[in-house]
Amino acid sequence: MNKNILLGAILSLALFAGLTSCEEERTVYNGPQYIMFADTLSVLGVENSEEYFDIRIAATKAVEKDYTLAVEVIDSSAVEGVHYTIESNTVTIKAGQLATSVRIRANYESLAIGEDPVAFRLRLVTDEETHWNLYGDKGLETKVMLQKICPFDVNAFSGYAMVTSTFLYDYVGSYNRLIKTEVDPTKKNTIILRDYLYDGYDVKVRFTTDDMLNPLIEMDDQPMASTGEAFGTIYGDGMLHIYQPSSMVSYYSSCEKFILQYMTVWVPGMAAGTNTVGTFINAVEWISDDEARILKGQGY
Repeated sequence: MNKNILLGAILSLALFAGLTSCEEERTVYNGPQYIMFADTLSVLGVENSEEYFDIRIAATKAVEKDYTLAVEVIDSSAVEGVHYTIESNTVTIKAGQLATSVRIRANYESLAIGEDPVAFRLRLVTDEETHWNLYGDKGLETKVMLQKICPFDVNAFSGYAMVTSTFLYDYVGSYNRLIKTEVDPTKKNTIILRDYLYDGYDVKVRFTTDDMLNPLIEMDDQPMASTGEAFGTIYGDGMLHIYQPSSMVSYYSSCEKFILQYMTVWVPGMAAGTNTVGTFINAVEWISDDEARILKGQGY
């Protein structure tokens, strides 16, 4: 069982007991004093070199007097002083309190784009009696990952882009298609992919920005071609539609200026079970005008 869940259960039971007490006295956790990291993993989205991140340390009950403990770095692919700095290798839980934090500041410029996040592991150095043996040393350690995040600008996703699509390969005979995109003037964080997979059919895609550690894209159901163009005959109502399947993750990268999208192709007007063509993968990578000019010269 996750240690946070167990601790939460203990505190919930204590609260429940307090609420049901006939004397309406406050009941608190009265077991042994344990100290541990609040989480076993922290993924830090780094957008600059000025922001500090707090890695929380929790106690099962308020300490009677100031309690100072050391924090050491172990098992690291990140270099202290290069990729990050720790404000202090000792932290103190103040008397009467339940928690404190190790403060981390990352070096934005030293973090690479398009690679696995660098990481390091922190370990608490505490008195033996504060270890929760139920978890061995796990509660004393936490992994910290540093993920570089580039500021989002929807305008970065306008201009020329190269589409690589498994649908194009299956039904057109080529993986690639050069397109042009522009920002939708009527909808926030939305772009228009002009002539996305077939001439004359534009597709709109939205960018989510509420959680930059999960930069997802969204797409409504919309037409992308006629069945005559795609298959040489009329099926259903004659149109091919696409939507983004919820069971697969479609995302974008502000740093590398691309989107990776899963799309399900279907034909309205056909009987259920026969109306789905399949699910395909599209990668759209934005390129410069000069790169587009070269590709046009190569026949794209």
